[in-house]
Amino acid sequence: MDEIITLDYGSGGKKTSRLIEESILHAFDNPALRALGDGAVLPGGEQLVFSTDSFVVNPLFFPGGDIGKLSVCGTVNDIAMCGGKPLYLSCALILEEGLARADLERILASMAETARKTGVQIVTGDTKVVEKGRGDGVYINTAGIGLLRHPGLGPEKIREGDAVLVSGTVGDHGTAVMLARNGLAQGELRSDCAPLNELAERLLQAVPETRVLRDPTRGGVATTLNEFIEGGTLGIELEERSIPVRPAVQAACELLGLDPLYCANEGKLLAVVPAEKAEEALAALRSLPEGENAARIGFVTAATPGKLTLRTPLGGRRVLQKLTGAQLPRIC
Repeated sequence: MDEIITLDYGSGGKKTSRLIEESILHAFDNPALRALGDGAVLPGGEQLVFSTDSFVVNPLFFPGGDIGKLSVCGTVNDIAMCGGKPLYLSCALILEEGLARADLERILASMAETARKTGVQIVTGDTKVVEKGRGDGVYINTAGIGLLRHPGLGPEKIREGDAVLVSGTVGDHGTAVMLARNGLAQGELRSDCAPLNELAERLLQAVPETRVLRDPTRGGVATTLNEFIEGGTLGIELEERSIPVRPAVQAACELLGLDPLYCANEGKLLAVVPAEKAEEALAALRSLPEGENAARIGFVTAATPGKLTLRTPLGGRRVLQKLTGAQLPRIC
C-alpha cells in the first residue's frame, strides 16, 4: 500500500477496498465488521442494525439535494439495505470558521425535513469548529440505529440464475454534483438523493426470498456488483441495453469523460432475487415513485466466476472491474 493516503482511497473502488481490508479490518477485526455490509447487524435478543457515514460533498448545495439531505438519506439507506427499520440518528457537525449562518440553518432544516419524511429522529450529536481554511464549509457524520426486520440478506446467498435488478436510472447523483462543481448548466439533471427505507421494505415484503440489497453509492453500480461476487464461484452478466440511464446523464458523462456505471447514486438500490420472483420484485419496486424506472439488468452465472461482464448491444462482452482511481472525489 502507498506510504500516504491519496484521493483514490476515498473513491469506493479498489484502493478503498485495500484500505479497509489491510488497515481498518486488520485493526478492528470482529464478526460484525467482517461482513463488510452497509451496516452491522448486532447480536442480541432483538437484533439491531447500526451504521455510520461521513459526508464531505462539494458543493454543499446541488440540484436535487444538499449535504444535509444527503447525510440523512445515506445512513437511513444503509440500515434499510441490511433489512432494518431505521429509527434514530446522531449528527456530528464539523464547521469551518466563516461558514454563513444562513447556510448552516438551511442545511439543518433540510436534515430535519428529510428525517421527518423518513420517520427517524435525530437524538444526539456533536459540534466542532475548525479554523478558516481547514474544513471546506461543513462536514457531517451521521450514525443510525434500527431494528432488524428482514434477517439473512447477504452476497453469500446469491445463487446461479438469480436476477439482478436496479430500482431506477443510474449515475444521476454523480453527474449532477460534478456539473454543479464545475459550474456547468444542469438543465433537467438532478441528484437522485432520496431515502430508500420504504422502497426496500416494499420489496422485502413482496419477495422475502430476496438475496441481497445494496445502494450503489461511491463506485457506482459496477463496483457494488463486483463486491457481491469477488473471490467467489459465481459471476454476474449485465445487459447494457437494459440498464436505465437518463439521456442527460449519458450526455454529461460523455462531456466529463465518465461512465454512468461507475457514477455515484444516492437514491437507487440494487437487488438480487430468484429469477422466478423477478417480476414480483419489479412490480413492488415500481409501485412507489422511487422505483418507477426499476429494471432487470442482468443475471448471476457460473460461467464467469468472480467476474462482472457487460454484454453490449452489438453482442460483445467486456469485463467491468472495480473503480480504479478517484473518478469522482468528494461526491458524498
